[in-house]
Amino acid sequence: MSQKNNSTVANSTVTRDLRQLDIVTDNLYESIVVISKRANQISVDIKEELNGKLAEFASNNDNLEEVFENREQIEISKHYERMPKATLIAIDEFLHDKIYFRNPAKEQD
Repeated sequence: MSQKNNSTVANSTVTRDLRQLDIVTDNLYESIVVISKRANQISVDIKEELNGKLAEFASNNDNLEEVFENREQIEISKHYERMPKATLIAIDEFLHDKIYFRNPAKEQD
């Protein structure tokens, strides 16, 4: 999952109006659960992507000099550090109706 399309997501903490979060679900806590689960999915995807890119640089006989001199690996790591956090991406997706979710307990009613 590439996170290139998240340029509109804030890169730092944003004050939110909590009343905006419960519009879709009519329950703030349910909204937080949805956002939390999506943030976990995003986090796992980002970690897998990062590990895949860093695995290209792995070797069995790393010495100390090679570890400190690998500029490409450092640049990749810095790129991922500058990306918006998974929770911020998940909140943005939730607020813009980009997350599909359902509550089976509500469907039974």
